Amino acid sequence: MSEKTRYSDEELLEFKELILEKLEKARAEYENLCASLRNGYGNDVADTSPTFKVLEEGASTLGREEAARLAERQLTFINHLNAALVRIENKTYGICRVTGQLIPKERLRAVPHATLSINPKTGEKQS
Repeated sequence: MSEKTRYSDEELLEFKELILEKLEKARAEYENLCASLRNGYGNDVADTSPTFKVLEEGASTLGREEAARLAERQLTFINHLNAALVRIENKTYGICRVTGQLIPKERLRAVPHATLSINPKTGEKQS
């Protein structure tokens, strides 16, 4: 029996559904982070605390910087998921870009945008 060189259309559909679900959640999280950045100053009429306190301003700035970093990471994740959808359409999804072999399903379920098997990812040599 020959070794499988790509996932079947049914398997690709399963992965596509998983990716679309993760993509929906990731986009919602990204929108929440962007909304918090747009409205993060808190200087509206509901703000009753003095805004001149240095420590509060520093904490606010730190929180906004962290939210910006999280938003950037989330956008990168969304881009990786979109690239995985393209690979599904091209029927190249799940093929390790180093070894050319199929990435195990367990890994793809955990990291659906993976393009490397575990051994190349960790730098181990194939036996």
